[in-house]
Parts: sequence; structure tokens; C-alpha cells
Amino acid sequence: MSRAATLALLALALLMVGLLGGAGHAIAAQDRYFRTSDGVRLHWIEAGPPGAPTMLLVPGWAMPAWIFDRQIAAFSARYHVAALDPRGQGDSEVPPGGYDQDRRGADIAELIAALGPRPVLLLGWSLGVLDSLAYVHARGDGAIAGLVLVDNSIGEDPAPVPRPPRPGPPEPWDAHMARFVRTMFATPRPRAWLDRLTDAALRLPQPDARRLLAYPVPRSYWKAAIYSTDKPVLYVVRPRLAGQAENLAAHRPGSETALFAHAGHALFVDEPERFDQMVMDFAARRVWPK
Repeated sequence: MSRAATLALLALALLMVGLLGGAGHAIAAQDRYFRTSDGVRLHWIEAGPPGAPTMLLVPGWAMPAWIFDRQIAAFSARYHVAALDPRGQGDSEVPPGGYDQDRRGADIAELIAALGPRPVLLLGWSLGVLDSLAYVHARGDGAIAGLVLVDNSIGEDPAPVPRPPRPGPPEPWDAHMARFVRTMFATPRPRAWLDRLTDAALRLPQPDARRLLAYPVPRSYWKAAIYSTDKPVLYVVRPRLAGQAENLAAHRPGSETALFAHAGHALFVDEPERFDQMVMDFAARRVWPK
């Protein structure tokens, strides 16, 4: 499916959300770009009323912003939504460098600054959790209204148990990425959609993709970031990270947690209705209460 066709379908979804939800304020998604301080052209998707509070969505390793299409449609009936293609991902430029936590956090900071003066609700999934926490670690929490962190370790105890290596010889990179994409979901997805997602993931060169999986900081870096802010936090995990969620809720006031016991890593794709309602409820109660 072409980019234009995707945006057309998303625009229709946004309209239906607005009509069915009675909000009447849904605005079709638009492609936007900005240039970072190191000269990289980054793409982001904008939807929803410009004057409404802003949610900024940051996807995971090698993933495009459009993996959040269902969330963009749901959230933008009420909120102004921005979904970032991190450098090397989606429709953003693929530069030769910047694949470390400091630069990725700076990219988020510069988009937040471009979005305007009001604090945003920052939602990160997978590697987007670490990129969001890198932003908080370096820049503080003055420009955010809250955090939603989805299915990655945050440096809490207990540390995740490493997954055993796959037996046999190394896979070709394209086969590795195709398998990675398939295993993100607990429920079957359409083959054409999975192929399109795999093609998007393969835009990121293998050496850069591997750099993103080896940020040179200890686990305590991420924990220090989340404990440095008193803004509301929603931590959404699968059973592998349930212990970290329990410790966060026990030791950090203002934290809420949720367990998706039967979903895959892309849990917002497997269970979008539950996820979307949970985030919007958190935003309405804790982040921007009336």
C-alpha cells in the first residue's frame, strides 16, 4: 500500500472516530518534517485539533510511526497527536550517525520544542521507552506532562532474563527482520501488512540497527531518569516485565501499571481497544484532569 493510500485510510478512520465518538473535532493526519540541530530531516505524523493537549508517540526499534495508526486515529478525536519517525526509521532520513541515546533523546527534545510551549504526554514503546527516558535524563521534565512507557525494561529490579540465542547459523538480515516483525504479535496479522512493516524496518542499515541495541549506559541510567521526575507515569508491560512494574508501583509515587498477559510485544496492535482506552483514561485522570 502506498503512503498516500495509507494516509487516505487514516483520514477516513479519523473522521469515523470523530463522528462515532461525538467529538466532531477529528482532523486528518498529515505528514510533517523538521530538521534537527545536526542537520537530519525527520518525519512525523500530525493529527487532531492543534489547540488540544499534545500526545507525542515514539515507536520502537526500526519501526515506523504508522505502526501507531490505530492510536493516532483514536487519540486524535480528543487530543493533538504527533507520531515521530526516529532517525533512520519510517520516512525520516537515514543519516550516517546519531544512533545513540543522547542524540535520539535530543531529537525528541527538538520535536517537543517545535510542537510549542505546552507540555506533552510522551508515549514510548520498546526502544522508544529508552529514547524517552534518555530525553528526560538529559533535559528534565519541564516540557512533559506525563509518561506512558510500553513494554521495555526501565532499569528497575529484577533485570530481564536474557533470551537464549537462536540455534544454528546466523540468519540473513532480511530473514532476521522478517521473523522479528512476525513475532511481535500474538494475533495473526495480514501478510501484506507484515511485509510492508518488514520493508519499513529494513530501511535502517544493519550496523545502525545493532548500534541502537547497544546503548553504552548502565541499567541505572534508565532508572535514574524515571525516578528523577514526579510527573504521572503509566507503565504497560507483558509478564516478562511484571516484576519491574510491581517495584515501580511500590517505590515511585504517581506510577500506574498495567499487565497485558496475552498480547505480543506490539500489544497496542494486538489489543488496541483496551490500550487506547487505558491511555486516554490515564490522560484524562492524571495528566490533564478537567
